[in-house]
Amino acid sequence: MNKLTRTLCIGLATLLPLGAALAQDIKERTIKFAFQNQTGHPQAQGAAKFAELVAARSGKKISVKLFPGGTLGGDLQTVSALQGGTVEMTVLNAGILTAQVKEFAVFDFPFLFNNAQEADAVTDGEFGKGLLGKLAEKNLVGLGYWDLGFRNVTNSKRPIAKLEDFSGLKLRVIQSPIYIDLFNTLGANATPMPFPELYPALEQKAVDGQENPNTVILSSKFNEVQKYLSLTHHIYNPQALIVSRKLWDSLSADEKKLFTEAAAEATAYQRQVSRAAADTALADLKKAGMQVNDLAPAELQRIRDKIKPVIDKQTANVGEATVKALYAEIAKVRK
Repeated sequence: MNKLTRTLCIGLATLLPLGAALAQDIKERTIKFAFQNQTGHPQAQGAAKFAELVAARSGKKISVKLFPGGTLGGDLQTVSALQGGTVEMTVLNAGILTAQVKEFAVFDFPFLFNNAQEADAVTDGEFGKGLLGKLAEKNLVGLGYWDLGFRNVTNSKRPIAKLEDFSGLKLRVIQSPIYIDLFNTLGANATPMPFPELYPALEQKAVDGQENPNTVILSSKFNEVQKYLSLTHHIYNPQALIVSRKLWDSLSADEKKLFTEAAAEATAYQRQVSRAAADTALADLKKAGMQVNDLAPAELQRIRDKIKPVIDKQTANVGEATVKALYAEIAKVRK
């Protein structure tokens, strides 16, 4: 192959993605993708990967513009914006979608999964897909589940080493009934609050503490305003990647295929990044000066026993058939 032929081949190879995009039914679009965590967090890295994939596969016809850090509002406000079509995409804790589809509350059940791999199997399987399918009637479309990790408790008062240490702590929780019931049952004063308001509330001592995965604690710099981190691992958070149905219904078949494939690839990437980050976040928080403690197995069992009425109540709210199906799916995964 001579130099000219080689140059032409390289040029053609470079143009192939653009040519493929031009051959498809893809329109010029700008997509607003809003989420709560800061740039650099695995949630933001997953969104950036999705934007990169969509741009490449659409020949740069579709631009996904990212709005991190809750700049377009809290999760509930963002979901409302998706339903109205003023924002096109978000990713958020799946349990927050309880306000739209009550069955999503099961993903906030305490001590549900032993590890992230169990969660992947359940959310990627029939059970998880079935819940996403229920969103269509609420003007939302689910594209998959990302990883946020296991939640832990921080506060500025004391280490939580036993059940009684929750007593009287004013803890910010996400705006979901099960979180409120959970921490009130443990003796804390659960305070629902949009995520963008949390750092100043901690800084001004309006609340004593909060609960989030270690990656969120680190990226949001809660270590600056919180002294104690207690590794409760009380809830694992799958995050739902969703788009506005108004957008989805306007997409061509080629565009829907592009979005679906980009979402699948971004999901695999985001999970990997998130779990790698979780391995280092704890060490970084310790280096930043947080006092970290584990809970003894006996104390964790006391907590589980204490919150059983919460699970019973939520089971009645969600529906026993749904909860039974979830536990059956988990049992199948564990075999």
